[in-house]
Amino acid sequence: EVQLVESGGGLVQAGGSLRLSCKASGSTLDDYAIGWYRQAPGKEREGVSCISRSQGTTYYGDSVKGRFTIASDNADNTVFLQMNSLKPEDTAVYYCAASITCLTYYSGGAESVYYWGQGTQVTVSS
Repeated sequence: EVQLVESGGGLVQAGGSLRLSCKASGSTLDDYAIGWYRQAPGKEREGVSCISRSQGTTYYGDSVKGRFTIASDNADNTVFLQMNSLKPEDTAVYYCAASITCLTYYSGGAESVYYWGQGTQVTVSS
């Protein structure tokens, strides 16, 4: 079983930056694609970004392209999401997720996600 532990959420003003971390245990980054979903109150869950070391692929949702960057530290089994130029509409709970590939993000669903983190709150004030 894979455990995912997120950290790095918080409160930031619009235009600011945050970096989320997702540390995986019970498996390595070679075994799963690791990514982030987010969900705001009253809104559907949204796939934000994903990285697959084994396939050499990354995914970014249209709403975060050019602002967010995903990267992995394979030695530490940790994936980072650097979020720059944050907007109030980025406010949500961000969940780390482990799936076989990043393809599930393209469909807009999360059917292929096997494991979830506990979530971390990101709040962007205007």
